[in-house]
Amino acid sequence: MRIKFGFVVTIAAAVAMATACSKKSETEPAAGASAVSEASASVAATAPAASAADVSASAASAPVPASNATVVRIGHVAPLSGALAHLGQDNENGARLAIEEISAQGLTIDGHAIHLELDAQDDAADPKKGVAVAQQLVADHVVAVVGHLNSAVSIPASKIYSDANVAQISGTTTNPAFTQQGFKTTFRVIPTDARQGAVLAGYAVKTLRGKRIVVVDDASIYGRGLANEFAKAVVASGGRIAGHEATTDKSKDFKAILNKIKRVQPDVVMFGGMDVTGGPFAKQAAALGLKAKILGGDGICSADLATLAGNALPNVVCTELGVGLPKLDKGADFEKRYEARFHSPVESYAPFTYDAVYVIVDAMKRANSVEAPKVLTAIGSTDFNGLTGHISFDDKGDLKGGGAITLIDFKDNKKNVIDVITP
Repeated sequence: MRIKFGFVVTIAAAVAMATACSKKSETEPAAGASAVSEASASVAATAPAASAADVSASAASAPVPASNATVVRIGHVAPLSGALAHLGQDNENGARLAIEEISAQGLTIDGHAIHLELDAQDDAADPKKGVAVAQQLVADHVVAVVGHLNSAVSIPASKIYSDANVAQISGTTTNPAFTQQGFKTTFRVIPTDARQGAVLAGYAVKTLRGKRIVVVDDASIYGRGLANEFAKAVVASGGRIAGHEATTDKSKDFKAILNKIKRVQPDVVMFGGMDVTGGPFAKQAAALGLKAKILGGDGICSADLATLAGNALPNVVCTELGVGLPKLDKGADFEKRYEARFHSPVESYAPFTYDAVYVIVDAMKRANSVEAPKVLTAIGSTDFNGLTGHISFDDKGDLKGGGAITLIDFKDNKKNVIDVITP
């Protein structure tokens, strides 16, 4: 195999470059946000399973690569600063754990020892910074990228990866527009908001028998997109939208909107946004005596919602993408390994970024190459059994079949699975 320097370097060269590079070590837990990790060697369809003890030991002390190993960088981008840092760190930890796991097992491509490194970047959930970070990852010659978290960041950044012929796999971007731009480089390992909105609408109309349904969104691409998909599906199901209000993704006080909603006396309110706004919204709604059930998508369905929503938590129903960890064959084992590595529970999306790394490595093996364009081509024909389920992509880069959605409520401040809706 003729390895191009543009994409990989030897360990000796990597050491020399370290003084000029401020990237985090792949074995170094990122500071600041809650650390989370997912480990299930069974997710690697092409690699032998490792025991929990083996994975924990390798995670605590990552193996030292052979001096003749070739360094291959996989990019990861998420907000590691700002209000969504807890979710961004969760994403990064998922990707990092997969890299550590694969390194512990050993990776060889075309007879050459490969040492994977995670090129972790912070986009601060800001579209402009997201584009700049995408340009940096391309300049770093990553073989592929896992990210971004927010639809509003993923969509503009995707043009950079497309121009560079570098694959981008998101474990969190749900807006349908992400894969509808005609780029051959965009993939996601999660369902879209069209599917998520339809599931929430079905629950509101058929299960809750909502007669007066109000929609609130945070004006973000994600929040408004999910809210609109929900509203469209409610009408298609024979329901009625009694009002649609908008706030912002920076709002903290919702009293004006809630007083307006209270006059409508809705039985269901759907909130399109993230946990940092959805939790306080539910809490303030309860404080004002609003009896309506509060629905939300994956953005609010995090481990932090218990703190953010307070005593209003039992009134919230949200969706998780895919099948929730409690229902996965290796979910409980994964959680134990994750917590042993990062000393914190899984927030939300880490299983998907974990799987995304394995999809990239699976493509490297099938392509027998570490060159980004060849790996990109192989990703398009993925047929992989991951932790989160079977992964294969349609011609747009979406999951074939649309993927499962899990309905969640909360018992004793912990997530409880109501139902799993499969395609």
